[in-house]
Amino acid sequence: MKRFITYLTIIGASFSAKADVVLPNIFANHMVLQRNQPVAIFGSANAGEQVTVEFQNQRKQTKADEKGNWKVELKAMKANAIGQTLTIRANNVIELKDVLIGEVWLCSGQSNMEYQMRKIEKEKAPLKGNYFPKNAIAEATNPNIRVFLVRRKFLSKPDGKYEGWAVAKDSALRQFSAPAYFFAKNLQQELGVPVGVISSAVSGSRIEPWFSEVYWDKSSYLKDKKKEGDPGKFYHLMIEPLAPYTIKGFIWYQGETNVFLKETISYSYKMKALIENWRNSWGNPKMPFYFTEIAPFHYSLDEKGQVRMSRTILPEFREAQDLVLQLPYTARIITTDLVDNVNDIHPNYKWEIGRRHTLKALKYAYGKNIVADGPEMASVEYAGNKAVVKFKYATGLKSIDGKPLDAFEVAGSDLTFYPATATIENNTVVLKSDKVQQIQQVRFAWDEAAQPNLFNAGGLPAAPFRTNNPLDHIKLK
Repeated sequence: MKRFITYLTIIGASFSAKADVVLPNIFANHMVLQRNQPVAIFGSANAGEQVTVEFQNQRKQTKADEKGNWKVELKAMKANAIGQTLTIRANNVIELKDVLIGEVWLCSGQSNMEYQMRKIEKEKAPLKGNYFPKNAIAEATNPNIRVFLVRRKFLSKPDGKYEGWAVAKDSALRQFSAPAYFFAKNLQQELGVPVGVISSAVSGSRIEPWFSEVYWDKSSYLKDKKKEGDPGKFYHLMIEPLAPYTIKGFIWYQGETNVFLKETISYSYKMKALIENWRNSWGNPKMPFYFTEIAPFHYSLDEKGQVRMSRTILPEFREAQDLVLQLPYTARIITTDLVDNVNDIHPNYKWEIGRRHTLKALKYAYGKNIVADGPEMASVEYAGNKAVVKFKYATGLKSIDGKPLDAFEVAGSDLTFYPATATIENNTVVLKSDKVQQIQQVRFAWDEAAQPNLFNAGGLPAAPFRTNNPLDHIKLK
């Protein structure tokens, strides 16, 4: 009897030694692999088990480590829009079909990133612009755009179905992020290669859950402060399991919840921690990180119309966002014009959000010689009741609606601001005021509802600013 039990034990051990190889859910049929970079393929198996990966005339072998983890790297490959099969062989064989090679980006944030494509079908035609993709889902037929939607617990345990990726059409597209889709759609059109986009967003989320507690403690600013907002909650569920799936970069659209908390400099350091955390997770400190500046909204009023905060909280928050531009390989888009109703915290125009992020990627990640930036204040010269504002990215300064320039204010030594008349002269803006004899300060779009009309020839809006920005002297470290 003892011999029989021992035999069963040995048989059981032999089956255990041949446990099936398992892939994370980010690997699936219809996925896109990143072109022009070594591509990580990884998963789990029994400790010591040999794993073979075959794809596009490449064959890589490795053994699972003592914890059962394994990873191989495929050599960098050129873009390929012809679906191929990725095969993983161990005790079992996994075949992932219709795999393309192109560009892969991760898009994350809160509800304005989560904003589903299906909502656009219900939107009224916007008041601005000539483009409204109301029928975008019905018209989506491009097999070279692929989407992957991360649900909160979808990555926590491999399901073995390999169904996470899908061609961007029909029901898969209906529930997918609109900003992420339009980013991918424009990028695919411009580059002419397959594009895969991953959406990992949670409505109403603060920034803290999106980076690890470890990076809270690493921050010189945050480490001695009380941890609030569940640091790491969504990072561990919805970001960390994706790494090191090879991607090009990140698109971030979050901050509304932190505006309600009246954050300024603390948000800058939290965003820095997040960027460093994510780049470290992928082992690449140069990964592009592009973010969306928060759009106009009446944050100052509660549901009953009562004042709950200053109307300048939003522009002050934008200063904190912009401070992050000190970090390399970052960029941001301006959205002051992409609102029809300042009482709606979820404005439409998500197609334009996606397009503007595409412009940033084309210029800064892919080296295209295009206009991707709106006017940004470079310097101000003062002369009595006159001030001359010089801008970067100022070619073709114009009023987008043909009306006099608005949203400029000036102040003297008492810091009492008054509206200023503004005129365009030689790609500068000249400000004058009868109420300020000695102008010493200038601010622009310094109100939560401001939707100024200053644009450049590229059709991109000017960034809000104030010359007495209290964060100007801070160096993020």
